[in-house]
Amino acid sequence: MKQRKEAKRYAKALLRKVGMEDAFQALSEISSINDLMLKSKEFRNLLVNPRFTDEEKENVIREIAVKLKLSENIVKFILDLSQIGVIIFLPEILRIATNLYLESRQKAKAVVMTPAEIGKNYEDKIKASLKKATNRDIELEYVIDPSLLGGILVKIGSIMYDTSIRGQLRLLKDELIKG
Repeated sequence: MKQRKEAKRYAKALLRKVGMEDAFQALSEISSINDLMLKSKEFRNLLVNPRFTDEEKENVIREIAVKLKLSENIVKFILDLSQIGVIIFLPEILRIATNLYLESRQKAKAVVMTPAEIGKNYEDKIKASLKKATNRDIELEYVIDPSLLGGILVKIGSIMYDTSIRGQLRLLKDELIKG
């Protein structure tokens, strides 16, 4: 709970710092740092471990910033998070900041889980249905999950729409148990 509260505070601070007009670019830059943290245990350790000096962290981050073409605001933000010891919350900060950005743009991000790739026609139908249900423009992210036997799972924020066969069988089982 505390982690979420801290992450939300820093996500809001980030969006205030860069402004909503530059938020999309800032979020993509932070996403590249987050991806690097996930891929490189050494980089993550550098940012998280207090044994490394602030100067060492800054030198590495500035080198990476040049290669990734990060803005000065993002470099400072990452350095600040690292110095105060909350860089570990970066994935949550990124998720919350993205949701706040999309919310301000009257958009929502939907994670769609399917057993196989779907066609453009079906994708358009999903977008239209979700837009009607949420009254927002929808940005779709696809995750292919072969364990789904059929149907789809859609997650928008904390709301889950389950039309998978497993989900429908679970509902049927619950109804049978209720009598």
